[in-house]
Amino acid sequence: MKLGTLFYDSESGRYNFFYVGGDGDRCDYGGIHCGEVFEFKLNDVWIPARVEMGDDRKWYLVGLPGLKLDGLEVRME
Repeated sequence: MKLGTLFYDSESGRYNFFYVGGDGDRCDYGGIHCGEVFEFKLNDVWIPARVEMGDDRKWYLVGLPGLKLDGLEVRME
C-alpha cells in the first residue's frame, strides 16, 4: 500500500505524492494520471476517487470539484 500526501508537482504538471517503499526508502509515485483511481481520507474515512483535468486546465476530484487537492492524505494499492 502506498500512502502519502498530495502536492502539485509543477515540473510534471500533475498531482503527486511520496510514500515509504518496502525497503523503507522514500519513493516518488511519479504523478497521478487522469482517471487513475486512489483513495483519499476525509473525516477519518477512506473514499475512492479519481482526478480529471477541467477545460480550465485545473485538476479536480470527480464528483467533488470544490475540494482542495493539496494536502489530502491518499493511498493506492
